[in-house]
Amino acid sequence: MIELANATWTEVRDFLASGTRVAVLPFGALEQHGPHLPLSTDTLQADAVARRLAGSLDAALLPSVAYGNTWSNDALPGTVSIGADTVTALCTDIAASLDRAGYALLVVVNGDYGNRLPLHRAAEHAARIGQRMPVVVLDYPGLTEIGDAVKESPWAAPGLCHADELETSMVLAVAPALVHPDRYEASYPTLPADFGLRQMPLAPLSPSGVFGDPRPSTAEKGERILAHVAAQSERIVRQVLAGLDSA
Repeated sequence: MIELANATWTEVRDFLASGTRVAVLPFGALEQHGPHLPLSTDTLQADAVARRLAGSLDAALLPSVAYGNTWSNDALPGTVSIGADTVTALCTDIAASLDRAGYALLVVVNGDYGNRLPLHRAAEHAARIGQRMPVVVLDYPGLTEIGDAVKESPWAAPGLCHADELETSMVLAVAPALVHPDRYEASYPTLPADFGLRQMPLAPLSPSGVFGDPRPSTAEKGERILAHVAAQSERIVRQVLAGLDSA
């Protein structure tokens, strides 16, 4: 693995000549995660998965994008949201630059739900214009599966993961000093019947910003979650690489 933030251009030249030519981009957000988790939670988690993935693939790890489309949480102080079109444009421009440099594949590890559609639009754009280097977006594959296996607390809604046991466990695994256990509080808001079916702000639904119960969180659970998601991500990327090799 080579970290582009710490590498020289000659080291990158040698890396590109050596074989793999896969780049991994963690795409996070600066968003409220309750009173006990840092605003950088989504970025920390995306970076943790991306590092594991880049290591297993001997890939190039790009610096994390620390902002995302998080308008649904921007009513709570600290959240800084960028527009969906900005997310798409940023990913598109990064992909185009990597394509010109000679990379074979860009893997985007998405850390925030609001980035999903904008990032997939960037991947679609690369394919539609016939860009030589494809873009693959990963939205934490296997998270619900491993969540069901490790969780002691119920989901606030099926698959909803925000400042709960899962996210708190992951941050405990990668940045424990940023977690405030003395501020843990469970919150199971009453959600509208059409929750998840239409866009809506989250802040009015949970004044604390928590959806679930962080109290059973542990670093060990966090490591299990990250390892599983990284393994599922690697499986997908290797399938994509096999498809590219056979094309």
